Amino acid sequence: MYTADRWTDFEVLDTGDGLKLERWGNIRLSRPDPQVIWPKAQPGLWDEADAVYERSSRGGGAWVFHRKLPERWTVRYGALRFFVRPTGFKHTGLFPEQAVNWDWMQSLIAGRRGARVLNLFAYTGGASMACAAAGAHVTHVDAAKGITQWAKENRELSGLDETSFRFIVEDAMAFVRREARRGNRYDGILMDPPSYGRGSGGEVWKLEDELYNLADACATLLSGSPLFFLLNGYTTGFQPSVLRTIVERTVVPRHAGRVDAGEVALPVSSGGILPCGASARWQAT
Repeated sequence: MYTADRWTDFEVLDTGDGLKLERWGNIRLSRPDPQVIWPKAQPGLWDEADAVYERSSRGGGAWVFHRKLPERWTVRYGALRFFVRPTGFKHTGLFPEQAVNWDWMQSLIAGRRGARVLNLFAYTGGASMACAAAGAHVTHVDAAKGITQWAKENRELSGLDETSFRFIVEDAMAFVRREARRGNRYDGILMDPPSYGRGSGGEVWKLEDELYNLADACATLLSGSPLFFLLNGYTTGFQPSVLRTIVERTVVPRHAGRVDAGEVALPVSSGGILPCGASARWQAT
């Protein structure tokens, strides 16, 4: 299990009854989590939530604010800084459990400054910032223009050199195919694909239909002496062993190396852990 337990500006305070209570800086948010099927450990804590995301019986949901919050605020992870805010889809612009993978990638990049890293489905750039801070040049790819702008603002907030980044708004597979034709190669590749989505040109993405082919295409983009390949999954039913098998069948035949896989989790201050998906990690041996 990979547990992101080095945060100071973020904390899962309690979980229960299909919800998680989190502290983002000094702001407390309650959000749904369908995996939380146990009762709350500390019910009294939940009265202190500054905002609650409430599901609608018609689908979706909305935030209910118990006090006026800033439009956005900053949280830190080591030297990195990120803007967060409650969005209409219950997210905040950051997946804090991925910090455990940021640390892993940084440890590998540290031995090769100037390594080229490709981040697909890169969202607001948590992993992009971590890799660049370790000395990599990062190609950051996401199909959403607004989300990519948020990533650029995180880069500036963290004080990272803009020459260490290339921001691309495009469908992931379309970009990978073009890079293959151009002969471009990367020392590290990571991806956080959603279960379902649409590309910038209206392309439909369904994880179960597309993931293996994308991983296989990405494996051809690894350099002659690659550092890592990271595949993250959040879809219920995609166990670590599924992700591991995908990486074993796409990356290992080309580059040998070692694959590890496990659940990604966050510690809960009231006790236990909160599962947050899975990761498969490949690295050279």
